Amino acid sequence: MRRVFGLGETVFDIIFKDGQPLSAKAGGSVLNALVSLARLGHQTYFISELGNDKVGDTIINFLNQNNINTSYLKRYNHGQSALAMAFLNEQNDAEYDFYKNYPNDRLEIELPDFKTDDILLFGSFYAIDSNIRKQAFKIVDHAKQWGCIIIYDPNFRNKHASNLTEYNSYIEENISAADIIRGSNEDFYNIFSTTSADESFLNIKDKCSQLVYTENTKGVTLRTNNISKHYPVPKIKPVSTIGAGDNFNAGIIHKLIESNILKKNIHLISELKWDKIIESGIKLSTDVCMSLDNYISK
Repeated sequence: MRRVFGLGETVFDIIFKDGQPLSAKAGGSVLNALVSLARLGHQTYFISELGNDKVGDTIINFLNQNNINTSYLKRYNHGQSALAMAFLNEQNDAEYDFYKNYPNDRLEIELPDFKTDDILLFGSFYAIDSNIRKQAFKIVDHAKQWGCIIIYDPNFRNKHASNLTEYNSYIEENISAADIIRGSNEDFYNIFSTTSADESFLNIKDKCSQLVYTENTKGVTLRTNNISKHYPVPKIKPVSTIGAGDNFNAGIIHKLIESNILKKNIHLISELKWDKIIESGIKLSTDVCMSLDNYISK
């Protein structure tokens, strides 16, 4: 059975609406995707870190209940598990405040036992954080050497854009390591100051030739060296958009495995198969927007 590994930050999400807390749950973009994939029956492994505290216990219990392997989840005694306060606006899009107290020594884990055609999903600020960059990219590079399919989601927020020069080289390395980039219009505007899928693709195609560009209600655009196609998304009234992009990633991975797309043919995906992959991403993303959960329902 092919395995899915996710490298990303662990946070505990507390969601607010109109100044009042609505729910609290395990979160983090990669974690959200892995939970949905596990609920779809995939074998998933989470590579991350969290505190040896009550919040950490709650997250570990949740991951175990959802059959996510935590062998590569490091717990630390100094510091605390990270909290994310998500404030929903009138459109139920979220703005975040993060509370983090990490130890000095982080992500001290053994390299995963990757096998050819396993899939690694990574991204967000965790993938460019200078405090763990050496350890994190060592894992990505190890996956590449073993012939894993690598998917990168930049998830680069506006608050980091002012320090873009500090992160540029890391972002470029991540793009070069990936087989597929899935990012939002906001990500690429913050990184490249681009305003379209075509402009964004021009900035990455020499490093990664497959881009899935999501643009909220405006739909999804696929750009490869041979395919340029736009896909509409259904009109919905979302309850929360917190896990939308994360579950789009899960939908891509689900269909890659279901379609038996391997590393050797990852750059030879037909338009028809891409249609199914994008459809899967849209379905999972739409589903998760209809509840306060960050993942598809059991």
